[in-house]
Amino acid sequence: MKDTTNIHTLALIPCYNEEATIGSIVLKSKRYVNEVVVVDDGSIDDTARVAKEAGAVVISHNKNCGKGIAIKTGFKYAIKRNFDYVITIDGDGQHNPDEISLVLGNLMNNGHDITLGLRSGSNTEMPSWRRIGKRVLDYATGFGNGGYVTDSQCGFRAFNKKAIAAIYPKLNGDAFSVESEQLIKAHELGLGITHTNVTCKYKNLDTSTKNSASHGFSVLSYVIWLIAERRPLLFIGVPGFVLAVIGIFLGILTLQCYNQTGFFNIPYALLCSMFLIIGALGMFMGLVLNVLPHIIKQAREEGRSETFQ
Repeated sequence: MKDTTNIHTLALIPCYNEEATIGSIVLKSKRYVNEVVVVDDGSIDDTARVAKEAGAVVISHNKNCGKGIAIKTGFKYAIKRNFDYVITIDGDGQHNPDEISLVLGNLMNNGHDITLGLRSGSNTEMPSWRRIGKRVLDYATGFGNGGYVTDSQCGFRAFNKKAIAAIYPKLNGDAFSVESEQLIKAHELGLGITHTNVTCKYKNLDTSTKNSASHGFSVLSYVIWLIAERRPLLFIGVPGFVLAVIGIFLGILTLQCYNQTGFFNIPYALLCSMFLIIGALGMFMGLVLNVLPHIIKQAREEGRSETFQ
């Protein structure tokens, strides 16, 4: 076991209108960490007041900026105050703060950089439709980071100091996609990831201020964009090539029809033009987005070398 005498730990709780649950979450979390910080993301209820009375440090946003921004605010706080470990937990009561010791303990003693909460087991009240959506997002995130992901959307996770410092400047999303983005960026940075089994509560609990379907689609669309950004030739150039081939095929059919019957099929011609234009743009964008980062990197390296000369 690792000696925890001089280790400083922080529980980070992003919140938006969670006055009914935040007090108990803060009180329970304080048992297992040195400090609790609640990032009040523009709540219009008494979330901030209740959190302060429960003993949390409260950082308030003037408006609702999104969970991703709230997490970044908390990470910035942790970096400035040199915390060794940060554990994130949602403020809606879905997660059990008494399991902080399990998630945090696993990270401290397994040599990894990030531990994900894995919602599984008989005490996990996740509805079947949520399970299906979760698996879709897990596979999408796993495809984006080149590996298998156990629970990409669980906000109950722990980070060591190295992971926080590395991930913080890389996060760009502002909404619920932050969990998937963290994992994709962690893979790019070579950080070690493991998981810890946790329970979760859904019955009689409004677990999101956003419609679940729109939540899922927004996360999926952002994950797809992150993947496309990393592999533009595969996700933009290849589809563009396929569309261009379809356009050429339709063009051939149009010409054959005209040669045989003397009738010019306008709908086929329009479809041919549309597929060719979109396909050409896709291939062009894929090539540009694939080459542009290398050009920028080379320009930066040349700029640095000129600076040192």
